[in-house]
Amino acid sequence: MTNDEVRTTKYEPVIGLEVHCQLLTKTKLFCGCETKFGAEPNSHTCPVCLGWPGSLPVLNEEALRLGIKIGLALNCEISGRLKFDRKNYFYPDLPKAYQISQYDMPVNGKGWIEIEQRAESREQRENQNPMPSALCSMAKRVGITRAHLEEDAGKLLHEGIKDGSLVDYNRAGTPLLEIVSEPDIRSAEEAYDYLTSLKAILEYLEVSDCNMEEGSLRCDANVSVRPVGQEKFGTRTEIKNLNSFKAVQKAIEYEIKRQVEMIEAGEKVSQETRLWNDDTGKTALMRSKEQAHDYRYFPEPDLVPFSIAQEFIEGLRKNLPELPQARTNRFTKDFGLSPYDAAVLVQEKKLGDYFEACVKEKANSKLASNWIQSELLALLNTAKKTIEESPVTPQALAGLLRLIDNNTISGKIAKDVLPLMFETGKSADAIVKEKGLEQVTDTKLIEEIADKVIAANPKSVADFKSGKTTALGFLVGQLMKETKGKANPKLANEILSKKLASLKKISK
Repeated sequence: MTNDEVRTTKYEPVIGLEVHCQLLTKTKLFCGCETKFGAEPNSHTCPVCLGWPGSLPVLNEEALRLGIKIGLALNCEISGRLKFDRKNYFYPDLPKAYQISQYDMPVNGKGWIEIEQRAESREQRENQNPMPSALCSMAKRVGITRAHLEEDAGKLLHEGIKDGSLVDYNRAGTPLLEIVSEPDIRSAEEAYDYLTSLKAILEYLEVSDCNMEEGSLRCDANVSVRPVGQEKFGTRTEIKNLNSFKAVQKAIEYEIKRQVEMIEAGEKVSQETRLWNDDTGKTALMRSKEQAHDYRYFPEPDLVPFSIAQEFIEGLRKNLPELPQARTNRFTKDFGLSPYDAAVLVQEKKLGDYFEACVKEKANSKLASNWIQSELLALLNTAKKTIEESPVTPQALAGLLRLIDNNTISGKIAKDVLPLMFETGKSADAIVKEKGLEQVTDTKLIEEIADKVIAANPKSVADFKSGKTTALGFLVGQLMKETKGKANPKLANEILSKKLASLKKISK
């Protein structure tokens, strides 16, 4: 057993995540400035979001509505009464030197989200058929501590600037919902699963574009370790500067290892904030970690506490869309997919929409699931396109799958047709006719070719007679080669099997 394996068995990681989700509103949380990304620096600002004396904030009702929708989807307790607080700290991109946030009366209280760790490969998936054990045994509920509304800070610009930094306040005041998990996560992999599940829920709710590159979804990780069996938590560190889910996973893995090595060496882990460096694959000290009292929270005097009508909350609850877990269950029930395949298609809303559109065009559901996940996604990944940018529409793919289903072409031929559809935008029917790829189902013709293959491969025939069943596969391959892949594989197999069986009887 290696040193790392020994450490893994001796210590348990304790992980909590703080996810900042930028809400999809047209204007900021407390003023009428636009939230559009990419505008001229400091062009979307006003006295309110810049904190000028005498300016007063007014709560954006749409942001409140979206925040409550998220809370409902995360099984949170929705507060009947809430207030806003001032979180005081100085940083150049915070124009007021305080942030309007929520402290002791957040809009969303305790809740939970269920995560499922999934098999990584098709081989693992096939071994789990029909009921993947990973999906059944590894479902886990992660608690939500709170999900509160707050305004975003601006953005500092450092690159290409020799002396000092520049600041863009366009983002200052943009509405955020900070989703804080309980410290229920026990591995970097679980953290990744939590984030992907949470992102899927947010996308289905259509409350955020979840674009990490533009900062619409950001994550900080709190990590500590403790000896296995110990109830008391270890000293935690917070990791910032995480710009992808993979970065979150890598940073957590590194921080767990770093803390364990410190403890093993007799050193003390300090409570601090650390930055993740993707290039070096390491975390580095940023500052000592602040506590709540360091922020000197007090009620925001310009926004009085207020109550939310229960009818308003229930109206939002009734109009929640179908969420990922419910859609996964429906895909398994209505389309006969395995839980794994359903979960993969559902994880990204647009991918699930593509699949449903394909099935709506009378494509075989299981065939559609397999071709979308394997052949189509492979082409999209190579071309660096999203499912929304696919040159092959759901209707076009359904047309190809119907040709396979009615034996017009074989699956092998279809794998040659799909890239041509992807490149040219032509339909499967047009390409098949243009290139003469229709499947050969003429029994008499296949029998003639089978006789030719048998005569040309006496050794394989002899192997078959001696009991080597693999010889049949070779001969079928030769027949397919003779027909340039056009022969119906099932028919070719049946005809060759009969002819070889009759030869075996004669030899006896």
